[in-house]
Amino acid sequence: MSNNKYELIQGNSIRKTAKLLYISSAKYGGDWHSVQHTHNCSELFYVIEGQGQFLIENQTYPVSVNDLVIVNPNVLHTEVSLNASPLKYIVLGIEGLELSASTKENDTNFCIINLKSIKDTVLHYLQNMLAEIETKKPGYDVVCQDLTEILIVLLGRQTNFSTILTPISKKTSRLCGSTKRYIDTHYQENITLDQLAEINHVSKYHLAHAFAEEYGISPINYLISKRIAEAEHLLTTTDFSLSLISNTTGFSSSSYFAQIFKKQKGISPTEYRKQNR
Repeated sequence: MSNNKYELIQGNSIRKTAKLLYISSAKYGGDWHSVQHTHNCSELFYVIEGQGQFLIENQTYPVSVNDLVIVNPNVLHTEVSLNASPLKYIVLGIEGLELSASTKENDTNFCIINLKSIKDTVLHYLQNMLAEIETKKPGYDVVCQDLTEILIVLLGRQTNFSTILTPISKKTSRLCGSTKRYIDTHYQENITLDQLAEINHVSKYHLAHAFAEEYGISPINYLISKRIAEAEHLLTTTDFSLSLISNTTGFSSSSYFAQIFKKQKGISPTEYRKQNR
């Protein structure tokens, strides 16, 4: 008779630090597009079909099947699919952790890792998480949380822990986060600083200072940048008139839209359209 006993040595654990906020699956369609946006949590995108690109902080990076894209909180990003091979991916939103990369000289705000060698394992866990959250059987939240922690450990092993998720050193304030999410969702509407302050039950002066301190830009200038980004997309992908584009993106008039666009981009909307069609 033989009996082997192995003592468990406790190391640095992500338990009670990482919190799964959501998981979703999506397939890019030709009738959908996304403007650049941010989240208050880290996002992990795992590509299961197709090809495309990720636009991160105004830089474009190709992605394909088995690529995992990790984007830190408050990092501007969006995904772009190739129509001939639409992207299909699963997304995890994780609070309490951020990317910490010690490789190369790259910014540590994001990374793209190919997980082909463990694709079956990763997909198995992700599909189980989707099944749990869809059926919501008793204890589904515990199962999803535990599977999230397992996936993070597997990711660390895959990269030899040179790229890992670690506890966040600085959390975005709830005030700034909720303000930014409101702008991201309602940028097409008539939004004022007074309105944003009223929604958050603070003075507009406090809100403006806190938002600028958090993101390096005022709430209203962030709103304008969102509108300009959407206008750029419409100028290059549609034949909409400037009047319709200005109305669609929340500007009060086409003349004001043209004025702000030229100030932001250095050329008029019409010139921009000619150069980028």
